[in-house]
Amino acid sequence: MYTTCIFCHADLKRNEAIEEFPVGRRLAFDGARGRLWVVCRRCERWNLSPLETRWEAIEACERAFETTRMRVASDNIGLAKLKEGLELVRVGDPLRQEFAAWRYGDQFGRRRKRAMLVTGAGAAAVGALWAGGFVSLGGLWIGTRMSQRWYRNRVILRTRDPRGTPVRIQRKHLYTSCLVPDEGGRGWGLRVDHLPGREGGSRRKTMIVHGREALGLAGQLMAQANRRGGKKDEIRGAVRRIERAGHPEAFLPEAAELAQRAIRRSGLVTRGSPSLGDRRREEVAARELEKLRKPLPGSLAGLTPGLRLAIEMATHEEAEREALEGELKELEARWREAEEIARIADNLFVPDSVEDFIEDERARPGGDLARPDVEPANATKNA
Repeated sequence: MYTTCIFCHADLKRNEAIEEFPVGRRLAFDGARGRLWVVCRRCERWNLSPLETRWEAIEACERAFETTRMRVASDNIGLAKLKEGLELVRVGDPLRQEFAAWRYGDQFGRRRKRAMLVTGAGAAAVGALWAGGFVSLGGLWIGTRMSQRWYRNRVILRTRDPRGTPVRIQRKHLYTSCLVPDEGGRGWGLRVDHLPGREGGSRRKTMIVHGREALGLAGQLMAQANRRGGKKDEIRGAVRRIERAGHPEAFLPEAAELAQRAIRRSGLVTRGSPSLGDRRREEVAARELEKLRKPLPGSLAGLTPGLRLAIEMATHEEAEREALEGELKELEARWREAEEIARIADNLFVPDSVEDFIEDERARPGGDLARPDVEPANATKNA
């Protein structure tokens, strides 16, 4: 049973209403397509369930939805709140606009509200320091520059390149990374600037990924590029872009071509296999953009808000489609990784002395923490 959000690694909480699926405080289900999602209440993203028991859980959700009186429903989507506190979202056969409003409205709206609150709190704090005489104009300028530098250099994702080498992606790399079309425009890839290694190495490198790797990586990076969320009209515009393309799979190559057009208009050559001179010009331009603190037009952070939101939507829907076609094996692997990351993060707050004490007590015959029914290999996992 997976209990951690794939995207933000937060605890998905539990419910007592659906015995077949006790994870989550908001569940969304589509009985016709056999899909069951757990909605993370922290980041509002929909985690597609990879569990074999999803059909039984969907049937239980359907029964619970029909028997509750606290529900609102249209012809295609309904929302019900059970007395146990669990919220159920039933998906029928909605139009893409209606489905996007339910699936992405809360997610992008919450991001936007959070960004506005953070900006407002920061401005209020700076104003208070200035008014109180705690900081001079020069100190304020230096502090602002230092905070901006820290923000741009912050590592937003640690992953591996196609060769399996660990890499670090900083926020400023969103300013120069971009989607790239395959030859013929039938497919697409993701060109990502990064730093090598987990800790050492400060020279910028570039990798190009395709296929499932590009799909998963693009979804994670676009969530960072869209950290400020979006307005309702921007979300509607993003959905219309996907509708005009006909399908997310057809939209992503189109988005890559649009990104490259914007980059070519900026004077940089990034299409195909660049020569050394072209690459050198790109590196110089990237350094200049860092000084100006502006994203490259056509980069992940330099696209228009509607196009950025559309790319994030399309990557999520394509990832789910591929996961379903592959019997959810890829999704299960991602969820196990999320569980491991969450477990490691939890253990960071536990001193080694506490862990040693627990292990000693379990190993001692007759100890208070002895667990004869647990195999030694599972002792740490069940701690």
